[in-house]
Amino acid sequence: MNLENDSTMLRPIVEKKVFSYIGLAAKAGNLASGEFMTEKVIKEGKAIIVIVAEDASNNTKKMFYNMCTYYKVPIYFFGEKTKLGHAIGKEFRASLVLLDKGLADAVEKQLDTINNDHCMNTYIKS
Repeated sequence: MNLENDSTMLRPIVEKKVFSYIGLAAKAGNLASGEFMTEKVIKEGKAIIVIVAEDASNNTKKMFYNMCTYYKVPIYFFGEKTKLGHAIGKEFRASLVLLDKGLADAVEKQLDTINNDHCMNTYIKS
């Protein structure tokens, strides 16, 4: 079995874990979501990790990519807007930011296990 197949088989398991961590962060009040709040938290220097939905608009992706590069915040393009929203009890969300180092590290660890072109387009690490 090659690495591509391993990653494909791991993706549903990793997605479930990541969405669970995101839900925990939301319940604990350690998450901000939506473009306005995500941008605000990044600029305030409180962002630990940013997640932008893979199906977000190209303008949204570019804006957060550039912002995270400038402020040296890790960014992942992961999941769909409806799934990200559902994980935090909302209808849909194109972007969110984790404010808790422990949960952010757990999410990052999971996302790093499926780090390939079809599931995560960009990763910036400070």
